Amino acid sequence: MAHPFIVMTGLSGAGKSIAIKVLEDIGYYTLDNLPPALIPDALRVCGEAGYAKVAFVIDVRSGPLFQDAVRVLEQLKKEGRPPHLLFFDASDEVLIRRYSETRHRHPLETPGGVVPSIAEERRLLVELRARADKVIDTTHLSVKDLRDTLHSLYGEGTSGMLVHVTSFGYKYGIPQGADLVFDVRFMQNPFYIPELKALSGSDEPVRRFVLDHRATKKFMGHVIPFLRELMPRYEEEKKARLGIAFGCTGGRHRSVTIADEVAGAVKTFWPGEITVEHRDRDRADERT
Repeated sequence: MAHPFIVMTGLSGAGKSIAIKVLEDIGYYTLDNLPPALIPDALRVCGEAGYAKVAFVIDVRSGPLFQDAVRVLEQLKKEGRPPHLLFFDASDEVLIRRYSETRHRHPLETPGGVVPSIAEERRLLVELRARADKVIDTTHLSVKDLRDTLHSLYGEGTSGMLVHVTSFGYKYGIPQGADLVFDVRFMQNPFYIPELKALSGSDEPVRRFVLDHRATKKFMGHVIPFLRELMPRYEEEKKARLGIAFGCTGGRHRSVTIADEVAGAVKTFWPGEITVEHRDRDRADERT
């Protein structure tokens, strides 16, 4: 569903500045660092000017003015015009690294440096996080991942949690952003078939080899109903992006076929965007 009125908040350094530019590209009129008490007036003015979609950012940069946030949101709810509240989060480790890389000062500037400042900011945001309609954790997201997630949630023609399906090789490590990881090394390996070894799981001969085996068919018969049942529950928990990863030894054959097949099946019942990444398929070194 479309969200014509979005209020964004969350941890400093968690991605709000990128998000507001993405929403502007999608067609939202955006205002950054708006004192919460001004939201009703800003919403009225935007409506009078003919803006159909607006997105405001409120956060601790407004200092004492930020204390009005919960009261104003509650007021808007009582008036029948509640915003879609979007919260941005990230791990402390990642936030500290981002501050170190950019050399920006934390807006709270708590004595003791950035670590206690982040802790204090988390404390101030507890109630807003609990009220959020969607939470985007950018700990393991690239800028592209964040853009894709926002387009899936708020872009034209899409609606719902973005699902990112990845194939990978265990010899190169599990993808950091994966929420669900499936090991498909139990399936027969095309690597040991001379005419298939040089191909990948995207090629039809390998696909047929992998998918025609009884163990694969049984797996697919379980995993698709499992995801159909589970994915709405993740979305109910405010999750904006779900990472599903399938791994084989080298990430070239079995995991690639299964990732493509699962993504195709999920597209038949999931309204949000489905993206697919074959992380290790095209590595130049030896693959299995």
